[in-house]
Amino acid sequence: MKFADLELIVVLSEEGTMSKASERLFVSQPALSQRLHAIELEWNAKLFVRSRRGVMLTAEGERIEKFARSTLERMAETRAELRAHASEIYGTLKLAVSSVNGQYWLPNVLKTFVDEYPHVRISLATGWSSEVLKQIYRGECQAAIVRGTPNWSGGKLHLFSDPLQFVDSKITRLEELNVDDRPYVQFRSDSSYDQVIQNWWHSQNLRPPSRTILVDQIETCKQMVTHGIGYAVLPSISLTEQDRVQRIPLQDHQGRAIVRDNWLLYDQKATRLKQVHAFIELVKRGLFS
Repeated sequence: MKFADLELIVVLSEEGTMSKASERLFVSQPALSQRLHAIELEWNAKLFVRSRRGVMLTAEGERIEKFARSTLERMAETRAELRAHASEIYGTLKLAVSSVNGQYWLPNVLKTFVDEYPHVRISLATGWSSEVLKQIYRGECQAAIVRGTPNWSGGKLHLFSDPLQFVDSKITRLEELNVDDRPYVQFRSDSSYDQVIQNWWHSQNLRPPSRTILVDQIETCKQMVTHGIGYAVLPSISLTEQDRVQRIPLQDHQGRAIVRDNWLLYDQKATRLKQVHAFIELVKRGLFS
């Protein structure tokens, strides 16, 4: 049933005559009669009966008038809510984030976003950068935060460069690795990250590790290094002043720091959504303020 049909039933019930109802609805009496007849056919019920004083609701008409009035009231309330929230931002923000950024970079950003936009719901998925890229390729998220050099033709914002660090509890010079038999502690990551480290290792003419311990989390890796079990290569973002480890920045032959670039990727069409646009602008504000 159309909005105009609901309104007709309520107005005719309130006015009690065809003439007054037609004036209030700005239609002619014949047109009003035609519309009422069509409504009664649709409901397969007689809604009004005529008398010398005007029209009265039938028993069926009373039930349908109650439904029409309730529906119109709910519609009015919803319109009022939409107008009241027109300047507010709500909806769901769908993010996919690399595990490293999800653990060390995102929390502060997300805290600010949630404080500023309390009506926005957050849907967050984390994983390796290669997995996150697949999600944004498939349109499963509105924005993604990845590490490395992503192949993406949509919106792209460089967040920061994260230097890689050789860390150990006692080694202060890389040459000491050639006489150290402790294991290399490696956390699970993208193959591209592992390749960067392997390339650097070979470029330094270092002896390959005799053993490797593979762990799932960076924090587990750090704890093993802190306790002297072995050495590791970690992103700077994961290290704090409280971590009791020696650090040697990874450098190439020209003495330039070896880094992992971090990117915010997003679908240009998704920025039409207020919550997505707000998140991107908040990240930009943090970068350039």
